[in-house]
Amino acid sequence: MSEISLILPDGSVKKVDKGSTLLDVARSIGPGLARDAVGGNLDGQPLGLGDALQYGGHLRIVTFDDEDGQEIYRHSAAHILAQAVKRLYEDVKLGIGPAVEDGFYYDFDLPHQLTPEDLPAIEEEMKSIVEEDLPIESIDYEREEALERFREMDEHYKVELIEQMDDEIISCYRQGEFLDLCRGPHLPSTGQVGAFSLLSVAGAYWRGDETRPQMQRIYGTAFERDKDLQEHLERLEEARQRDHRRLGRDLDLYSTHEEGGTGLIYWHPRGALVREIIEDFWRTVHRDRGYEIVYTPHIAKKDLWETSGHLDTFWEEMYPPMDVEGTEYLLKPMNCPFHILMYKTDTRSYRDLPLRWAELGTVYRYERSGALHGLLRVRGLTQDDAHIFCRADQVEEEIIGVVRLAEYMLNSFGYHEYRIMLSTRAEEDPDDKYIGDPEVWEKSQEALRNVLERMGIDYREDPGEAKFYGPAIDIDVFDALGRGWQGPTIQLDFNLPERFDMTYVDEEGEQQRPVMIHRTVLGAMERFFGGLIEHYRGAFPTWLAPVQVVVIPITDDHAEYAESVARDLRARDVRVEVDDRNEKVGYKIRAAEMDRVPYMLVVGGREVENETVSVRTREEGDIGPASLAEFRENLLADIRERGMRGVGWDHART
Repeated sequence: MSEISLILPDGSVKKVDKGSTLLDVARSIGPGLARDAVGGNLDGQPLGLGDALQYGGHLRIVTFDDEDGQEIYRHSAAHILAQAVKRLYEDVKLGIGPAVEDGFYYDFDLPHQLTPEDLPAIEEEMKSIVEEDLPIESIDYEREEALERFREMDEHYKVELIEQMDDEIISCYRQGEFLDLCRGPHLPSTGQVGAFSLLSVAGAYWRGDETRPQMQRIYGTAFERDKDLQEHLERLEEARQRDHRRLGRDLDLYSTHEEGGTGLIYWHPRGALVREIIEDFWRTVHRDRGYEIVYTPHIAKKDLWETSGHLDTFWEEMYPPMDVEGTEYLLKPMNCPFHILMYKTDTRSYRDLPLRWAELGTVYRYERSGALHGLLRVRGLTQDDAHIFCRADQVEEEIIGVVRLAEYMLNSFGYHEYRIMLSTRAEEDPDDKYIGDPEVWEKSQEALRNVLERMGIDYREDPGEAKFYGPAIDIDVFDALGRGWQGPTIQLDFNLPERFDMTYVDEEGEQQRPVMIHRTVLGAMERFFGGLIEHYRGAFPTWLAPVQVVVIPITDDHAEYAESVARDLRARDVRVEVDDRNEKVGYKIRAAEMDRVPYMLVVGGREVENETVSVRTREEGDIGPASLAEFRENLLADIRERGMRGVGWDHART
């Protein structure tokens, strides 16, 4: 039998017999690897442990610790889920069932309306399938035979998928009586799936198209060990407790209303107050850094969006035109063309540049109803937006300034870990995905690389993720649970200045094109606020809390002193309330704690006599008496601190 050569990750070469399975190779390397292996990758092609190797190349054997290994493991769990549902219910039609981050799901079309109460029974059937230890076998069919088999099974969604494939050989997998259309790979048997749990049931349109049938989607997760599963479930419960939709309701911060339209946010007084604090801080910081604040309309003529390129590349996310006296207008999805029009109202000199214009501009995006999610995916959003118009020789310094501004803003709000990506144009992307000359794109991408390298920032390139008009530095921030959130973006654009014929006069009196930098350091106010709620579990730091102090008189006799304490603090711009309700002190303390108020001041006869306050904090409980002056000094220091901890981009993740 002939041999093939396999290049392992450490550069060593291993020779094995042609036709050896991946598991055979793992065993030959070591029993520990054979025990932990779940699959592999040969020259970029995923492999199952039972796959026979017919040629050599670069081989990587993966375990559950690898992302590829988790995908194989959880994809196998999804097939076990589908088999269990088919066993338990009649007339089940299968959709798709992929592995996803931290878990898997499967879509079903069946007459029975699934509820969370159905999940335990489905889990029990899945356990039975695991105990049966059914081999998971790869089977290839010729195209017509595959169509015939799935038609016989009355799996019309699978038939539709096959009909849209170009493949003449159709890959399927069988475990016991269950057959599924699938490219794989999978674990060798159902018995190798260890710990799993079904999490929820949701609706999902077939192929993500709201005009197609709505299916029932079961979400689940799977791990090799029960301990890891339980830790994950605890993290999910913590995330549920932090869910901004739940806390937004409990803390009376915002609401949504079907009667008024889905995806639109109604800011209640306390939520609006936090937003006002954020926006006031944003304006102050921007003015300190040389930005000027502008305002622009909410609609514009359709022609403007044709010039900008939005109609060609962003049309699906824009609302239909409205007719105004025979002219078509569109709600704005972005602010950039408006700032360009203002730039063109005057002749600009090289001495005028850079111009830094910032706007908290409300824009409108047509998000599909299935994608809407509280504050995180909405149809009307206010962007913390700005555009810098500068000369080519100013680009790198301006971008460095934006990166430093983003760092300062994120630290101020308590975010200290980041992932920085350089979003570039992918060579294989179609030309109609972008506007502008490829040479200009390469120039833009190189400028962004230079900035990141000059600043010593770790980053990774993300080909294909550039905006339609230019590459970008995109920054994800990590919250208290280690989850990534979409954060600042800095986009370099040589294209829109060309499309809008923007110019400035250089030192020689010649017309030149300015460069445009699009940037946001917080993102949409809605998404940012939703992220803050979850990051802090609704317990905002003192400087952001809608109510910073509650003064609690023990009896009516102490109400006047409580009011004098409140007046003293209000004179220092502290947001303070007096809870003089006819309730027990313990009840009022508990109410303030439920409202996540940072400080509670209890005042009774002793405090009145000594001109002190009894201090309780949200985190520490009762910390004892203090003079009003002492408390005031500590409180104001807490407010001034914000979220700063003296960390920076050296905390970036790659």
